[in-house]
Amino acid sequence: MTRKFIIATALATVLGLSTAPAMANDVFLNQFGFGNAAGGAQAGFGNKIGIQQNGVFNGAVSQQQGNGNVAAIGQSGFNNSGSTWQKGNGNAAGIGQTGANHNSMISQDGNGNVAAGVQTGNGCSGAVSQTGAGNTAAFVQSCP
Repeated sequence: MTRKFIIATALATVLGLSTAPAMANDVFLNQFGFGNAAGGAQAGFGNKIGIQQNGVFNGAVSQQQGNGNVAAIGQSGFNNSGSTWQKGNGNAAGIGQTGANHNSMISQDGNGNVAAGVQTGNGCSGAVSQTGAGNTAAFVQSCP
């Protein structure tokens, strides 16, 4: 009986670890206002997503695959949309928007890439797409 119990326990532990979701990922969501939406998805370990929205009808989505990726989206105002997509290891992406009707998209595929964006005013649209390793990009816009 003891032998069967030990084998069953070991088998259950191995199966549990092999089907467990990725560990040590963090997601931080803070929203104030009305009609805001935020979402995120992570596969891997050591990934972090932070989303802060204040205003009305802002939307943010962040997806990460790999290890050690960091994404941050901060929006203030109304009707802003920001999204990040990262695949690889050690990537960092950030979007900051104030005002109204902005659209931002950052997509990175590779390792050690860094991208940032800031938009103020009304109706700005910005996008960054990077493939490879060690790339750095930034955009800053002020629209009327």
